[in-house]
Amino acid sequence: MSVFPFSLSATDGAARTGVLSTPRGDIRTPAFMPVGTAGTVKALTVDQVAATGADILLGNTYHLMLRPTAERVKRLGGLHRFMRWEKPILTDSGGFQVMSLAKIAKVTEESVTFQSHIDGSRHVLTPERSIEIQADLLGSDIVMQLDELVPLPSDEARVAEAMRRSARWGERSKAAFGARDTQALFGIQQGGTSQALRRESADRLQAIGFDGYALGGLAVGEGHEAMCEVLDYAPGMMPAERPRYLMGVGKPIDIVEAVARGVDMFDCVLPTRSGRHGQAWTWEGPVNLKNARFADDDSPLDDTIACPASQDYSRAYLHHLVKSEEILGQVLLSWHNLAFFQALMDELCAAITEGRLGLFRARFRARQSPSRSR
Repeated sequence: MSVFPFSLSATDGAARTGVLSTPRGDIRTPAFMPVGTAGTVKALTVDQVAATGADILLGNTYHLMLRPTAERVKRLGGLHRFMRWEKPILTDSGGFQVMSLAKIAKVTEESVTFQSHIDGSRHVLTPERSIEIQADLLGSDIVMQLDELVPLPSDEARVAEAMRRSARWGERSKAAFGARDTQALFGIQQGGTSQALRRESADRLQAIGFDGYALGGLAVGEGHEAMCEVLDYAPGMMPAERPRYLMGVGKPIDIVEAVARGVDMFDCVLPTRSGRHGQAWTWEGPVNLKNARFADDDSPLDDTIACPASQDYSRAYLHHLVKSEEILGQVLLSWHNLAFFQALMDELCAAITEGRLGLFRARFRARQSPSRSR
């Protein structure tokens, strides 16, 4: 039994809504976690992030161990106190950087050795060290096992090798984590787009036993349709009584389709990254505020979303800020985007509770179609 109770309040087909209870507060699911890679959600204060409705955010082991160092964060009271966020934090184990920094990383059965992208210094990350950084130094609430991630498409033998190494690292992560009363450990399923490998991974993870289960190795090049095909079966391989977390996803349509297939938790840099580049996410799809047609548009981005950035500034003003490369434009669009993603979670929760997810999903897909001009 997990130290974090997970209760479902409603289902609609495979979709679920519920609550993951932690000592630092409840996480309502489906949940979107803003990404605070280096101890900050880019361009926003933690008060702004909390005001969007976020119950939890994500930090990153690799980046924090390099700067300011996990030991320094520990001396300064842990990540929650350091960044002034009192709600739950989930930390990525560093596994994503195994793939994204492959040119400066070497993987062996024992560890991953990184060359710092900051100063070239050498760092060794083992499953045990990843757990130490996350649980003991940063003090995260949800700790992720170290895993090996490979981009897609990749040779199936390579995907199988990474999946099995991830399973062995999961065993080592669980042993290092031990029994804790106020922190949870999630395992990570790998296997690319192979149903057989996904099944093997899920079976191995459940034999180890985790507090939650993540679906890794997706949104890494396979495309939306291939990802959905995996999600047709992969979430159901995980225990129904534990939360399921789809890592690194994603676009609003990806989230809607994943929720419909039984996924509970998500994270992605997209809302703030888009905001820094002049893009706003809306119920009608992404809007490029650089477009000249907004120069005289006095309407707000979306007056139905309870966020000052969405309601209180005209599209004309936002267009001006973006074109002038003013920092405030990046702040306001990032703030709006996070508020939109949280509003999407609320709408999904309501649709599941009221048994109308199928209708919501069909309408949302039609409105988000790339063929619609904006």
